[in-house]
Amino acid sequence: MAKALAGSPLGAAFSVTELVSMLGHSGGAIGNACETLVRRGEAERVGSNPRTYRATATTAAAAQRTVPRPPAPAPTAPVPPPAPRRTSTMPSPGGRPVPVTRPNGQQYHPRALANLPDVEALRRLREAGVPVLLYGPPGTGKTSLIEAAFPDLITVAGDGDTTVGDLIGEYTQDQHGGYEFVYGPLVTAMQEGRALLLDDATLISPKVLAALYPAMDGRRQIQVKAHKGEAITAAEGFYVIAGHNPGVHGAVLTEALASRFSVQIQVGSDYDLATALKINRTAVRIARNLATCQQAGEVGWAPQLRELIAFQKIADVLGADAAFANLVGIAPLEDRDTVAEIVTKVLGKSVTALSLGRQL
Repeated sequence: MAKALAGSPLGAAFSVTELVSMLGHSGGAIGNACETLVRRGEAERVGSNPRTYRATATTAAAAQRTVPRPPAPAPTAPVPPPAPRRTSTMPSPGGRPVPVTRPNGQQYHPRALANLPDVEALRRLREAGVPVLLYGPPGTGKTSLIEAAFPDLITVAGDGDTTVGDLIGEYTQDQHGGYEFVYGPLVTAMQEGRALLLDDATLISPKVLAALYPAMDGRRQIQVKAHKGEAITAAEGFYVIAGHNPGVHGAVLTEALASRFSVQIQVGSDYDLATALKINRTAVRIARNLATCQQAGEVGWAPQLRELIAFQKIADVLGADAAFANLVGIAPLEDRDTVAEIVTKVLGKSVTALSLGRQL
């Protein structure tokens, strides 16, 4: 890598995709090598979208230190190709799948999906090129699962204001007062062969999502009309996955969007995990009761794992009574009386929304 940069014209910068074309290695390997040189001060990153790199005064010296690998001896018999390397999530000797560390350092505990750990199932679907839509209430762990499954993930946080430029890219003023075209997350994921998460995809305008569809079909290509009609072809590994919260106002799963995702998986809260995480058992029981009422149409809201984790943190700081009162207070207004009634019944004492009392 250092040799390639050192041998380039003075000041020339190269993207990961260009270096892949020059050297023939995978995009991940090239990107990691470039970042290693940057950390050592033996190259510099001059662009971030896409990432571009150029030589420094020390790159040539780094190239001299690079020792070529000796050729591997010819095998005496045919050797089958090695299986693709990936982090195993299969059961440990104790019978439970191994937790997976997310980019933020938190542990994700796999759940069952088609007789596999969910992380493993998503990775296999990616290898097969089958797009997945995860749907369920906020806080059930959809994003956590996707982050655990795909370390190379790029995320687009969808909402009603998301534009085509937010996906594909747009012209941005540079430090010299001119304008340069900056690629968006869709183009970056396509060029680098990475996974792209459309979080809250159903909040994005259908007209905006239409710009994504050519990249998902057999063409695997889009045209960047704003940038001279440039054609972008997806590199191997490019994959699209989406999240959908059916109960969120404005979330519409159109037929055009649904038809692009061959697998659609419902995600609910894992209340057994909440118990395993040592969250207050009474709070978990209340959440289960509310979830049952929600399925029966008696209430529109139930605490999910996110709310239960927050409950325990509040209980550790302010005490369980305050945490239960807050649980009532965070319920939607139309469900608050029902939630208060259930919490009161379980605890055997009146519980109302957390509020300030008299002056001390």
